[in-house]
Amino acid sequence: MNADKLMDILHVAERLKDTTRHCYTSGGRHESVAEHSWRIALMAYLVKDEFPQADMDKIIRMCLIHDLGEAFTGDIPSFLKTEENEKTEDELLTRWISTFPEPYRSEMLSLYEEMAERKTTEARIFKALDSMEAIIQHNESHISTWTDIEYGLNLTYGNDKVAFSDYLTSVRQVIRKETLQKMEEAGVQPEES
Repeated sequence: MNADKLMDILHVAERLKDTTRHCYTSGGRHESVAEHSWRIALMAYLVKDEFPQADMDKIIRMCLIHDLGEAFTGDIPSFLKTEENEKTEDELLTRWISTFPEPYRSEMLSLYEEMAERKTTEARIFKALDSMEAIIQHNESHISTWTDIEYGLNLTYGNDKVAFSDYLTSVRQVIRKETLQKMEEAGVQPEES
């Protein structure tokens, strides 16, 4: 990739450092999309031994690029995101990636398609990690930053995404336990959504 194109791509991607998610960090500030993507990639690296059959390099690439479309649209929480929001984000992202040189253009478009279809082991692992990281971050943030819907959602979000893997199901159970503990400490009665 020539240096000018590399810089163009990096400048757009830099927006994700300032694009905040609705979740807060343990220190009390909004989490950035870039931070979320980084930690999912770290999670993939840390669980690689649990999935020897999977292409972890591919999963880490999925983790790194999965929210690049939010450089154009901002972050919309999954429980508020509409089909129209997704369509707009996909169109803007595809238009941008179409300007990439090969082989990056084809590889990234293929990865996005694979992530959307969620048929491969790699795409399923990626999506499970993506879902779980959001709940982990909520558990690390102060409970006063949670919206009403999140009390129930934090107990069930991503359960369907981890169901294919005993290991990921066990991780999700630990996360759920942390959620329940946080709610108990705050005097909140859990309600499943």
